[in-house]
Amino acid sequence: MKVTETHTYAAAIDVVQDMFADESFVRAKYEGMGHRDVVIDECTRTDDGLVIRSTREVEIDLPGFAKRFIQPVNTMVQTDTWTAADGGWTGTFDVEVQGAPVRISGTMGLTPGDGDSCTQEVAMTMDVKVPLAGGKIADWAGKNDVPKTLAAEFAAGDAWLADHAS
Repeated sequence: MKVTETHTYAAAIDVVQDMFADESFVRAKYEGMGHRDVVIDECTRTDDGLVIRSTREVEIDLPGFAKRFIQPVNTMVQTDTWTAADGGWTGTFDVEVQGAPVRISGTMGLTPGDGDSCTQEVAMTMDVKVPLAGGKIADWAGKNDVPKTLAAEFAAGDAWLADHAS
């Protein structure tokens, strides 16, 4: 299952890069999404890159058929790696769902827009290694949980930028 979403922020690319590199933002984003026990294991920015590693407990409202294979509360370990590229940023992310047969990964891009805006594109792939039901679980997530999660992440960024505008 693959999902691609695009979002435009009403802020210049350097402002959005600073937001992504702010540990307070990363923590607030996840906590605002209802995630618990959020730990920022690493948040390291250089002139041409950024690495964010976080661990958090996430509760998912699973459909009945998926509850036989996946617990509704899981610990997720996520690593986001950004690299400066051609005036923008490109990146990858990898999410390990501890104790579950689920792997989430993808790519990210951040490109400057006209004036004080920039656009983020996220392409996410989910692999559920459960015989017979894995495809159905991934399909459900791609149509339900993943779009809601991405929308919440984009909304958290918009709110942060609105509250922290200089």
